[in-house]
Amino acid sequence: MTNNLKTVGLLGFLGALVWIIAIGVLGQSVGLWVGLILAGGMNFFAYFFSDKMALKASRAKLVEEHELPKVYAIVRRLAAKAEMPMPRIHLIDQPQPNAFATGRNPKHAAVAVTSGILEIMTDEELEGVLAHELAHVANRDILISTVAAMMAAALSIFARMALWFGGGRNSREGPLGAIGGLLALILAPIAAVIIKMAISRSREFQADASGASITGQPLQLARALEKISRAGDRIPMDVNPAVSQLFISDPTKALRGRQRRGGTMSKLFSTHPPVEERIQRLENMYYRGP
Repeated sequence: MTNNLKTVGLLGFLGALVWIIAIGVLGQSVGLWVGLILAGGMNFFAYFFSDKMALKASRAKLVEEHELPKVYAIVRRLAAKAEMPMPRIHLIDQPQPNAFATGRNPKHAAVAVTSGILEIMTDEELEGVLAHELAHVANRDILISTVAAMMAAALSIFARMALWFGGGRNSREGPLGAIGGLLALILAPIAAVIIKMAISRSREFQADASGASITGQPLQLARALEKISRAGDRIPMDVNPAVSQLFISDPTKALRGRQRRGGTMSKLFSTHPPVEERIQRLENMYYRGP
């Protein structure tokens, strides 16, 4: 519940930022609608074709039940518990242990696992990972991330409009007003990205909690995250960075290098929470009990 409230608050703040910049800085409601229509059009397409784009970008291959019987059995059992339709199952031929889910709703869902995750996970740990991915679908996280991306894109469009056509109201209020408007237009897109990343992290926490609730075994996922994190530090994954936030753990960690992780700025712009904090929250769930 806390993660959901945080998401609502962040989306509300992002929406207010869009309105303030469009009306207060550009000085016209037309700018608001133009920016939202352009951003909405781009993200409407991304939302409805998110599954196809994500699967193609990650080179995921659709597999039948006889090819991955264990994965099919686990997902079918979890989907029944969560009262969801059976999603399509895909395999990514990559040694890094990882997984993701996509699809705009449960009827159009797909779950993808890497060959690496199948090699190092026990059945119980794999169940924890797959429950986490089904939770993303059940929680409509694709929709939430699309709304956040739309508003962030709108702010970027507003900044470009101001550069092309002038700063609107603030440019008519003298040099100080123009400077203030310019600073707002520069900082607002950065703030939007930070908020979007914070929303992504909150959805990861919520998927951890929801997935653990489906299985009733939070420590399954905690152990799996520890394994995935250790392997992800040393095993690179050839994946399009545009889809990295979909994975249960950032697949680009090994390519970025350790020196760029851990600082405050790195955390602000990270799509995933620190794995240590995720594990701690899952352990707290276990010790609190049902």
